[in-house]
Amino acid sequence: MKRSAILAASAVLLAGTFVFATRSHAADLVAAGTPAPAFTLPSQDTPAVSLSDYKGKWVVLYFYPKDKTQGCTIEAHNFQRDLDKYKALNAVVLGVSLDSAESHRSFCSKESLTFKLLADTDHKVGDAYGVTVHDMPGIKFEARQTILISPSGKVAKTWDKVDPAVHSEEVLAAISSMKK
Repeated sequence: MKRSAILAASAVLLAGTFVFATRSHAADLVAAGTPAPAFTLPSQDTPAVSLSDYKGKWVVLYFYPKDKTQGCTIEAHNFQRDLDKYKALNAVVLGVSLDSAESHRSFCSKESLTFKLLADTDHKVGDAYGVTVHDMPGIKFEARQTILISPSGKVAKTWDKVDPAVHSEEVLAAISSMKK
């Protein structure tokens, strides 16, 4: 009897894990050429940041899963490393996650990040841009996806699957090629 109870509990646990691991809200990212949805979100060091604050600039709006995790830290460090290159291209980098502004403040302080990280705690901006959100027991996080917004306010390019180790270089190359 004990063995069958253990097997039944294991099956429920495995089934539950499988169900939770696959629950996600996936949508199509906004299409290139369409107007970028307006937004205003709190950041780590200012009450609010709006897309309109960056009119006339390229905006790298990168969505990432979670502050202080390995892949997100690598991606953030690479954007930080390349900030001067972005500035030379008239571009700004804005990171977005479901984390709070306080979490962003701690992450920026710990990792010496100087660009804005935006708190999309209710996923409204992620929804507006079609960013996938994953929902697992005890944790909800946005997928690693990026939207490049042109100085005219239109979506120029999107990345659905991102390798954090090389993504900053990919975005810089895209901006450089579009500026010509």
